[in-house]
Amino acid sequence: MRLRHIEVFNAVMLTGSVSGAARLINVTQPAVSRILQHAELQLGFALFQRSKGRLTPTSEALTLYPHIERLFAQLDEVQRLAANLKTGGSAGELRILTVLALSYEILPHAIKLFRVKHADVAITLQALHSPQIVSALALQEADAGFLFSPVAHSALAQEHLADGRMVCVAPKGMLASRLVKRGSVTLADLSKSPVVGLDALDPVGRSLNQACREAGVGLEFPITVQTYHSALALAHHGLGIAVIDTCTAASADPARVDVLELEPLIPVPIKALFPAGKPGSVVVRAFVRCFQQALTQRA
Repeated sequence: MRLRHIEVFNAVMLTGSVSGAARLINVTQPAVSRILQHAELQLGFALFQRSKGRLTPTSEALTLYPHIERLFAQLDEVQRLAANLKTGGSAGELRILTVLALSYEILPHAIKLFRVKHADVAITLQALHSPQIVSALALQEADAGFLFSPVAHSALAQEHLADGRMVCVAPKGMLASRLVKRGSVTLADLSKSPVVGLDALDPVGRSLNQACREAGVGLEFPITVQTYHSALALAHHGLGIAVIDTCTAASADPARVDVLELEPLIPVPIKALFPAGKPGSVVVRAFVRCFQQALTQRA
């Protein structure tokens, strides 16, 4: 199928008629009918059944359509990337992406530090999941992103900012007083307590599961969450022990929970990502330094 065939096929699938497709892509109805017939002739099978002015897709068309949808999604990405390359980033604007865990304590502190010397720079913030951050930066829809764990992507450059670690946040009274007094726990110490599970696809969740396997410890996960702050909230309400990163644990309420070091050490590397081949502006570099300073002071 040629691109014109694909465009007409997609328009008919979206509208259900030749007239609707013609309006959608701004061509005449005879042109739509002609292109559709030519596409079917080349393919060797019908794409639609015609009945009373309506077009019903055949089974072959329904099989093709998911692939056509993915193609149009890729074309949309190309258009967005081209638009971003054309306009570039304004010197007076900073577009920042971060995972949710870094948005509660670290990011506000970084902005406060940044504002001291760059009060006139407009900042746009988005808290996203790691794959969304990677995709947006690859399309140059943001200037910098902050997340956990390294990322391998040809369109991105990365910088190591700090090494956090996983800690244990336990509701008051859930752990033995001797452990609380010691200030640290092992994975084995948690084996008899309810632990809030982290998504197995999450980088911190993967690290926790790997550490459990290496230590030969099986933890009980009666509740599993997708965000570290959800785990912290459950700990605050006495529903389980949260094993989370130090950045999220900075929001813990000491009146409701005990924050203890976790042994063995499970590192949580914190990275800054940038579009590759696009030198960071002065304000981007300044913000990254402020973010790193905030990590040092708060994490």
